Amino acid sequence: MTATVQTGFQEAKREQVSLLAGLEKRTLLWIATRMPAAVNSDHLTALGLAATIGAGACYAAARFHPAFLLGVCVFLAINWFGDSLDGTLARVRNRQRPRYGFYVDHIVDAFGTSFILGGLALSGFMNPFLAMALLVVYLILSIDSYLTTYTMGKFQISYFKFSPTELRILLALGNLALMKWIYGSIAGYSFLLFDAGAVVGLIGMIGMLVISVARHTAQLYDEERLH
Repeated sequence: MTATVQTGFQEAKREQVSLLAGLEKRTLLWIATRMPAAVNSDHLTALGLAATIGAGACYAAARFHPAFLLGVCVFLAINWFGDSLDGTLARVRNRQRPRYGFYVDHIVDAFGTSFILGGLALSGFMNPFLAMALLVVYLILSIDSYLTTYTMGKFQISYFKFSPTELRILLALGNLALMKWIYGSIAGYSFLLFDAGAVVGLIGMIGMLVISVARHTAQLYDEERLH
């Protein structure tokens, strides 16, 4: 049986207006032009995925010793390197495979986020139900992004000036704070520091989701209005 290759595929326009987007782009281009020829985009994607597994394992191990939180920070940096650089390297070398790259990159992101939040759920530093709630909302946001890519031809990487890069930095800073302060307190009520962060994150992500869905639904309705 002969395989049928899909033709006429049009890559969606990438939209990234995050706080560090300009600096990040220049840095990635600088690294990509100096990357050894033996290293390709698939190697970097695999490295990014392996780093999320390492980060999740370190979160789980931090239950027994907080020094493992430093390991999480290291793996987050490695994940940024692999996950952010793979596409840039392909574009610099003109070795792009838009459908393959889009599919693999984002299924890897889904697995990677599951590993990290799964590790957090086992760490003892965050209520497991909050960790799973973050994962569910993240996956719904991802679905919204992918549906927007298909229906509107634009791929939204950042939301309200925040992209995965800024989130990695915030998570790393939170890890460093966690090594000194596990609990916070308000009016005599004690709570896990990362639980407070999870609640703030959930509120922000749900707000982004509601606004994005409302905006895209209204735009598509207007563009395909029945007369």
